[in-house]
Amino acid sequence: MRVLAIDGGGIRGIIPATVLADLERRSGRPVSGLFDLVAGTSTGGILACALATPGDGGRPRWRAEELIALYRDEGPKIFHRSRLKRVTSADGLLDERYPSGPLEDALRRYLGDARLSQALVPVLVTTYDLQARAPFFFKSWRAELDAPMAEVARATAAAPTYFEPAEVLGRPLIDGGVFAANPAMSAYAEARRLRAGGEPLVVSLGTGSLTDPISLSTARGWGDIGWARPVIDIALDGQSDAVDYQLDQVLGDAHHRLQVPLTKASDRLDDARPENIAALEEHGRELVSARAEELDRLARELAAAG
Repeated sequence: MRVLAIDGGGIRGIIPATVLADLERRSGRPVSGLFDLVAGTSTGGILACALATPGDGGRPRWRAEELIALYRDEGPKIFHRSRLKRVTSADGLLDERYPSGPLEDALRRYLGDARLSQALVPVLVTTYDLQARAPFFFKSWRAELDAPMAEVARATAAAPTYFEPAEVLGRPLIDGGVFAANPAMSAYAEARRLRAGGEPLVVSLGTGSLTDPISLSTARGWGDIGWARPVIDIALDGQSDAVDYQLDQVLGDAHHRLQVPLTKASDRLDDARPENIAALEEHGRELVSARAEELDRLARELAAAG
């Protein structure tokens, strides 16, 4: 079973989108024709839904290359705050940082009226249910979990402090990154359940790893407010790396983790300045170049198994 898992990371989703565009070019096939299961968290959940959205003639509505424009064109609108919003939210301390309208508009444009049950490939999207206080997984093959893809994507992208929670199927949901920033282990477990007997091949795409150090002298003076923003990034990055380690131990060579350190671009989820988007695209191209031989092998293996 061929599994694709895409991390959360806000605007940094342009990195896995760039990798997937390259994989589609090398294989000559869409993502939905290369994998048996596509899982995503937050921005990765948006990509998973978009790549599985049906278009004309049963073909995917979007190629991965076209989804890079989602970040270039929509990112600055999604991550934009008026001066009034900055003041009334106390820069995200008293209210969410961004209004949800631009995000919802973009998702409707890209995903249309498609429902999860119409996905061209089985899709797993992570969210967290605030009422039940438990992880909640959208699964395209479960009829009782069917919902518009735009709503599913909105829920998985509802990062705490950035956007308001979303209500889908009567559930108050937030970004699945609070427990599965890297959804590859969840996808692996689901793949084993769906197809018992034999280990799956897992391709896991990161959105850039953190590189800015936090000194002891700096962290020593933090209280609730000081830790509020850094602890989110630390939890996301640490959880993502832990899953990478776990799957390396379980799968060995059948686990392909494509990740890049953010040495040029900002690690902020919401830095949609043109120069930062350009730096993220450069990171994506660097990753593709550094792993070109592996991507060639993957493209051949995935296409041959399809």
